Amino acid sequence: MKILIKKATIIDPNSSHHMQTKDLLVEHGVITKIHNSISDTNDCQVFESDQLHVSQGWIDLNARFGEPGYEYKEDLTSGMRSAAQGGFTHVTLMPSTKPCIQKKSDINFLIQESAHNIVNLHPIGALTENRDGKQITEMYDMHQSGAIAFSDDKRSIANASLMKIAMLYTKNFDGLIMSFSSEEKTALKGQINEGITSTKLGLNGIPSLAEELQLARDIQLCEYTNAKIHFSTITTSESVKLIREAKSKGLNISADTSSYHLILDDSELESFNSNLKVNPPLRSLKDIKALKMALKDGTIDAICSDHYPQNIENKKCEFDIASFGMINLETSFAAANTALKDILSKEELISKFTSKPKAILGLKNEAIEEGCLADLTLFNPEFKWKYEQKNIVSKSKNSGLIGKKLIGKALAIINNGQISFCN
Repeated sequence: MKILIKKATIIDPNSSHHMQTKDLLVEHGVITKIHNSISDTNDCQVFESDQLHVSQGWIDLNARFGEPGYEYKEDLTSGMRSAAQGGFTHVTLMPSTKPCIQKKSDINFLIQESAHNIVNLHPIGALTENRDGKQITEMYDMHQSGAIAFSDDKRSIANASLMKIAMLYTKNFDGLIMSFSSEEKTALKGQINEGITSTKLGLNGIPSLAEELQLARDIQLCEYTNAKIHFSTITTSESVKLIREAKSKGLNISADTSSYHLILDDSELESFNSNLKVNPPLRSLKDIKALKMALKDGTIDAICSDHYPQNIENKKCEFDIASFGMINLETSFAAANTALKDILSKEELISKFTSKPKAILGLKNEAIEEGCLADLTLFNPEFKWKYEQKNIVSKSKNSGLIGKKLIGKALAIINNGQISFCN
């Protein structure tokens, strides 16, 4: 396969061609030539587009595909198709399946089933057996089989002693724990963010304190063990302060937030749209401002999709019994780009999808240079479009962004010697 990319602005600080507009020739999965103009188009598939930009392939730190057990919501095939549609060449998969991903055979299954696909899957193993917070899993065995990290997904570890042991254990083999910060008893029976909107609508609130209590504890454990930890989907201004302070102490921590938490605030819930019922909940405008500033100054390292498919029965029901979660792989970049357009430069934004998550996961940073593997995302950061249900590739349609006008769109991905075009 030969692909000629015409007049693309390269966004890659690791490349000698950073911020330059070049032609790129990809042959059999390798970038063979980068030049001002490449005219040899024999046997080449030519790709050109207005406002064309190219970066290293995007990485998502937080997604769920449902297989095994919840294939009716999303299976591996539809999930990888959805990821490709959103411009992602790498996706980390949370272990919240049935049965959950907690043995080396589970890790092997996911890796084998996704082999030779254009999208690389990186399984996350469960931190505790059955994600019940009682007994740690055989993390080392899963690590040896290819587990990229360990998490109980949307379940926090209530037992501080168990979390301490897990940190010390993973430290021995340089493993990574991904922690979801929500103190369960404080958040119990909550539906949306505790604040003006929850009071107005008469819905039980999830206070910011639930996130901050758990976060503060895990930061203390990180300091005690000198282990590393990643905090998933941070959403409050106080959480930002806690992480900023912890990083100033030199603690080995990182954090991400979802792109939809940057563009949607809790006032949107006045519509009672159950697709907006997410965990952690949509927060206040004050929190959103803090998240944006934290991305600007590096307190928050990366942006994730928090892709959480739900079937129609779990969403088309009374709000208080509807399931949490929304799909976002196909809109993750667009939502972030729209929200951060006047705050982050193109280079800064793309780093939240490329070099920063790579550093968190310990993945190789493959620069856009001649002789390097072609792991690329092609995109237009200025493209204006309206997200509509008919365009959704995912099996599930539970997006709170349907009908929203967005800026920025992935156009194609190139990886593993293949190319996939976005609708």
